Amino acid sequence: MFLDLNVSCLDMKLKELVCVLFALPILVLGHGDIYLVTIEGDPVVSYSGGVEGFAATAADLAEELDITSESVTSYSLHLEKRHDELLDKLFEVGTYKKLYSYRHLINGFAVHMSAEQAEALSRAPGVKYVEKDMKVKKLTTHTPKFLGLPTEVWPTGGGFDRAGEDIVIGFVDSGIYPKHPSFSTHHTEPYGPLPRYRGKCELDVNTSRNFCNGKIIGAQHFAKAAIAAGAFNPAVEFASPLDGDGHGTHTAAIAAGNNGIPVKLHGHEFGKASGMAPRARIAVYKVLYRLFGGFVSDVVAAIEQAVRDGVDILNLSVGPNSPSTNTKTTFLNPFDAALLSAVKAGVFVAQAAGNGGPFPKTLVSFSPWIASVAAAVDDRRYRNHITLGNGKILPGLGLSPSTPSNRSFNLVAASDVLLDSSVMKYNPLDCQRPELLNKKMVEGKILLCGYSFNFVSGTASIKKASETARSLGAAGFVVAVENTYPGTKFDPAPLNTPGILITDASKSKELIDYYSSATKRDWAGRATSFKAVASIADGLAPILHKSAPQVALFSSRGPDVKDFSFQDADILKPDILAPGSLIWAAWTPNGTDEANYLGEGFAMVSGTSMAAPHIAGIAALIKQKHPRWSPSAIKSALMTTSTTLDKAGRPLQAQQYSGSETLTLVPATPFDYGSGAVDPKAALDPGLIFDASYEDYIRFLCSVPDVDPTEIHNITSSSCNMTHGRPSDLNIPSITVSHLKGTQTTKRTVTNVADTETYIITTRMSPEIALEARPPAMTVTSGASREISVSLTVRSVTGSYSFGEILMKGNRGHKVRIPVVAMGYNN
Repeated sequence: MFLDLNVSCLDMKLKELVCVLFALPILVLGHGDIYLVTIEGDPVVSYSGGVEGFAATAADLAEELDITSESVTSYSLHLEKRHDELLDKLFEVGTYKKLYSYRHLINGFAVHMSAEQAEALSRAPGVKYVEKDMKVKKLTTHTPKFLGLPTEVWPTGGGFDRAGEDIVIGFVDSGIYPKHPSFSTHHTEPYGPLPRYRGKCELDVNTSRNFCNGKIIGAQHFAKAAIAAGAFNPAVEFASPLDGDGHGTHTAAIAAGNNGIPVKLHGHEFGKASGMAPRARIAVYKVLYRLFGGFVSDVVAAIEQAVRDGVDILNLSVGPNSPSTNTKTTFLNPFDAALLSAVKAGVFVAQAAGNGGPFPKTLVSFSPWIASVAAAVDDRRYRNHITLGNGKILPGLGLSPSTPSNRSFNLVAASDVLLDSSVMKYNPLDCQRPELLNKKMVEGKILLCGYSFNFVSGTASIKKASETARSLGAAGFVVAVENTYPGTKFDPAPLNTPGILITDASKSKELIDYYSSATKRDWAGRATSFKAVASIADGLAPILHKSAPQVALFSSRGPDVKDFSFQDADILKPDILAPGSLIWAAWTPNGTDEANYLGEGFAMVSGTSMAAPHIAGIAALIKQKHPRWSPSAIKSALMTTSTTLDKAGRPLQAQQYSGSETLTLVPATPFDYGSGAVDPKAALDPGLIFDASYEDYIRFLCSVPDVDPTEIHNITSSSCNMTHGRPSDLNIPSITVSHLKGTQTTKRTVTNVADTETYIITTRMSPEIALEARPPAMTVTSGASREISVSLTVRSVTGSYSFGEILMKGNRGHKVRIPVVAMGYNN
């Protein structure tokens, strides 16, 4: 049965739009849900033969996986045919809808059906795993200079105009705004063809123009699950790779935007923006949409397509809302399994760690084959202040010019200049609606506004308050925060009117007390004269701090968790720290993600979403220099060369809440920053690497306590052997033992990727745990591997984690450091 839908959504508020504007026949499936299903049989990337009539297709590197070959084509069609036959055999045609066949990274499909059908499917022969689809969310300049790229990294690769040459970074995000100067090819050397990349370029549905230009080498969108769920509105969301949000444009520019693009807003230039690898190619895989985020089944389809297309690096500034409840461990689900197969195919994956900080166990990136990226505050801070007539100077935020000639002007509160007190239902005190305020009383004065919950919900913005002040002829404006709300995020916004946001409630009280004492009122409480005066300083210039980097307050913290009950895992997460606070980068003019940048071409945004593309771009530089390195080798190079010291040479600090919920700084730990803050120059020449293969990761999964080997086979199509070992035995550049009893010994294998070198090995650990590494010294010839034995022994039980490190210093100058984390228990 088919039905035509042609629904009018006029006069509905943007955030309430849930209707689907399809004048197309659609399948009536009832309400139903979307399910991800895996079935028996290896996917293309893992298939080593055994099915009669189909040759092996397994490959360990993306460039070795020829998706156009007859063997790959015939085997993938065979898998898709099996998917269709299974569904057709079980259910009546028209009662379900298959959305995707996954054939290359996992063997399965996404299907829209009823809960009863899903239950029947889960019991069918050959079906290994059925899980209801989950939503994913966004994990929402100066940093190249801060990281030393222009002077220490780009010159070694031929300069900025060669940095990242012919490396393809895939962005699984909200799309891209292709007309932005950060992606233009008008003033660059022409980009030649790159035959090994096989992705396609969708056309803009409105202009019929191609999204690609050589730098943008691929552009596709994925929304079948969103459409089936009834969440997708093509009138709002754009059924194309066009970015309607801003997020995807921003992340792509951070990783691979052109070098030296002027960041101009309101007639002021805030510097020049550049990506980490400005010559790298950009491949767009849009899965995130304005109103609802995205769905895992669309994300898995995008990841599979990106690997099939031949990307070198994947940037994921998206993550699940919580660990999966359907599997025994966070590492086993179709999303992480697809990423494991991507790594098997030679693709490095950078994923945002999450924005749930500063609280522990808030990560949404769990698996050891992924580089989980925490967010740092870099050395650039924007501060401003307002000087009151009583001499007090109050600090605040605001990228604005000063009040004219630095003069003082009378202050007038929005509550005292209402045209009609009955309009309080509009909350006019937050200065979003100029028509509610008396222009004659505001003109030439500084308008004092309140901070309502509307600023948190996104219906109010500092930008709109600025526009209100400007339209009323005010000399400037102040937004005073008296109460903070859950979800409050204070970032400075660029303004064309003198303005400031006072974020400290105690300072806001000082301002309001001064205003009240200097304002005369009649018997009814109406203001009759305004004697309070103030001046707003120039906040356009940044201040550079040597205390950088610091772990940003919002950045998700470890420890990593191994299951939905949040038991600690023997894997250190996050992996690495990169800039993610107040990052300037390209924006789409119709981007709705940040109200303060609506209509702008650039935005300054914070989030681990901004940190991940820094690592993706730096990984592209490493891949360019070392094209045959595996993803785990690239990850190792980034981690072992990172630093735990700030620019002033002091131990890294982390932003944290004090008891009164005010911001404070505490000593940072590996649960805040992983191995440390990224050092791009050192990462290009790490000396030693810790490599791990696909088989190593399978052995790790098999060693996780209480995990059923059948479940591992059901999701990864790989089997466990009899010797499982421990999770902490995985050959990665960190050691984590969450439940240490007595003495535990583990081993690590290092491989020399430089000239022959002799290393001295030392250890440092909190006194509760004894840490020993053997041998104390070793010579590793070029290209050779050596094994290190590491022993951890409980000395005293404290009920908390102990932190330490193993440091390997080479006689040629290489330094290799791996963090060690353990919690001791009584035997």
